Amino acid sequence: MTIKNALHTWLFINMIGAILIGCEQPTNQPKKSGTALIVLGTIQDAGSPHIGCRKSCCKALFDKADSSRLVTALGLFDANTNKKYLFEASPNMPQQLKKLKAFAMPSDKELPDGIFLTHAHIGHYAGLMYLGKEAINSKNVPVYAMPKMQHFLSNNGPWNQLVNTKNIALTPLEHKQTVLLSKDLEITPIVVPHRDEYSETVGFRIQGPNRSVLFIPDIDKWGNWEIDIIDTLKNVDYAFLDATFYSGKEVNFRDISEIPHPFIIETMALFKHLPKREKEKIFFIHLNHTNPALDPNSEASRTIEKNGFRIAHINQVFDL
Repeated sequence: MTIKNALHTWLFINMIGAILIGCEQPTNQPKKSGTALIVLGTIQDAGSPHIGCRKSCCKALFDKADSSRLVTALGLFDANTNKKYLFEASPNMPQQLKKLKAFAMPSDKELPDGIFLTHAHIGHYAGLMYLGKEAINSKNVPVYAMPKMQHFLSNNGPWNQLVNTKNIALTPLEHKQTVLLSKDLEITPIVVPHRDEYSETVGFRIQGPNRSVLFIPDIDKWGNWEIDIIDTLKNVDYAFLDATFYSGKEVNFRDISEIPHPFIIETMALFKHLPKREKEKIFFIHLNHTNPALDPNSEASRTIEKNGFRIAHINQVFDL
């Protein structure tokens, strides 16, 4: 091969390499400058399919699982510190932490820099079990929790083992007391009425550099809350709200007073007079396995969208 031909070959190979590099598909990761939130799950505590369910909503899922049906959780990436945070320790935490790791800046670190808990119902804290010695045997993962939640974890097994062996480091939260994660990222817990058998229940307000989020996956009824949800909605950019049941028809075999939640149809009625820009802030989350809105082709889903609201979907990303 002549020097001229070798030079042409070298140029051709490098040109092809440049084209291939230029054609790489975009990743799910935010840019270094972008603090952002990712939806890691949208399902009610017990998952989908639901244990013991014989209905059509779960039948096919027992034979072939849907990997998008993960229990409700959010992930948060802080661009100022390159740290990542998890909201809720769900039973699907192993899969969700992999998603969060891929979403945040490249790192070998598998675990989050902090976990924020809303309350002591199984879908919201049971994932902590994976931090114990039977699993990853973590070291001092910060777990942000309210006083009763801290007491519950510290005084009941197996959770107190996580505390005693320093798999987790309990970090106190207080109602409406803001936690400053970095100069442009704040988290504020807000107590909400719910079935508080073992702990209080909170939602979270997440304030990023440019946008804010309200996260209330569980609440009894909006009218039971001392805070006006409509006024609260005005002061955030996105709101992930309890959508456990679409209507009472789903749970006509149970006493709804034992499992109170605002039906989606009730929430839509409450917000029906709001302008379009306010309705579009709302993303329904924490859907029960019976909720017809899980099916994007259902009449329920079409009604939600027609009325100007949205349904949260796994892997959705929101720049903050």
